[in-house]
Amino acid sequence: MKTLIIFNREPYDNTDVTWNGLRLADKLLDAGSEVRIFLVNDAVDLAREVCRPPEGYDQDLSQMFKALITRGVPVKACGTCMARCGIYKNHPYFEGAEKSTMSALAEWVIDSDKVITF
Repeated sequence: MKTLIIFNREPYDNTDVTWNGLRLADKLLDAGSEVRIFLVNDAVDLAREVCRPPEGYDQDLSQMFKALITRGVPVKACGTCMARCGIYKNHPYFEGAEKSTMSALAEWVIDSDKVITF
């Protein structure tokens, strides 16, 4: 089964939404699902080296994200959002996160069995 997870939110937004999405992706991989991740809006910060946990936050979301990439999860991030969104506008993505387009997202949506958004 192909599962597409779309992240929309700033990684550290005073909620655990992104953390829970990353945890779900990990468990879906464990269960044998093919997982793909697309980042839009402020979620593009998740794939930037400069994104660090705020003081007092006990999870490093970028490290969790990198672990998913290491496990073979393909990651695409909206190139337009890279320049328009997030705290770290125009900072580069780290290795394993591909600059992409809405057209590519549309293709992934069509080709997925399940689409989940966070």
